[in-house]
Amino acid sequence: MALTEFGIWASKGIFGDEGPEAARLLEELGFGALWVGGSPHLTDLRPLLEATETLTVATSIANVWHYGAEEMVADWEQLEADFPGRALAGIGAGHPEHDGDYSKPFSAVREYLDRFDEAGQPPVERRLLAALAPRMIDLATSRAAGSIPYFVPVSHTRLSRQQLGEGPLLAPEMACVLDEDPERARAKARGFAELYLGLTNYRKAVLRGGFEEADLEGGGSDRMIDAVVPQGSAEQVAAAARAHLEAGADHVALQPVGTEGLPRAEWTALAAALIA
Repeated sequence: MALTEFGIWASKGIFGDEGPEAARLLEELGFGALWVGGSPHLTDLRPLLEATETLTVATSIANVWHYGAEEMVADWEQLEADFPGRALAGIGAGHPEHDGDYSKPFSAVREYLDRFDEAGQPPVERRLLAALAPRMIDLATSRAAGSIPYFVPVSHTRLSRQQLGEGPLLAPEMACVLDEDPERARAKARGFAELYLGLTNYRKAVLRGGFEEADLEGGGSDRMIDAVVPQGSAEQVAAAARAHLEAGADHVALQPVGTEGLPRAEWTALAAALIA
């Protein structure tokens, strides 16, 4: 799977009616992929693909508890027929705190992939797993094209690459705050991180990246917040994104946070700092 080094991650909730315009802007800025969060269905990608010519658009992630595998296969057939080679199917098991049916997530994802294999689509080379823990990373290696971890420090990216080996794609999301006032920027980062520090799977992933329980309390230590949600100028954030590449990532999906509405100015500034 070929992706450029940098893309953008954005929840479908921030688009409203502006999704097509946002997708066009990202394509014009030179980003290679748009990762759509907020438990999207493949049908949510259609207007973004219609508005662009070359941009890769992906679910990040389709939730196995809320999107039946057979429905996803049918949606994939239609999307692939209309936009061949431009969509990616990122799937995951969500979180026990948010998904009431959450039970045996590893088995649930494996069985979901079984349905894909039976249908012959989405093919292995076009599916990705939200893999945070070792067993899921192994599954991403053997049953998918790779891993798309979220809310992880560079140290987790390094461990993921070691486990995945050289072949599979590794495309972490990296939230960031473009604000050169250190106190204000860190406050924005903490505001964003609050939700995720309350979710067991993300807490374990951060701990796996070399942090301690104390780093996760009280809104998160400065060291942890700075590692997971880098802040500063566009150039400083760009350096943090490149650190993920140096640790073994193939592609980094940047998510500017601490803004209202579509972060057009932040996307533009990041493109200038990251894309030649």
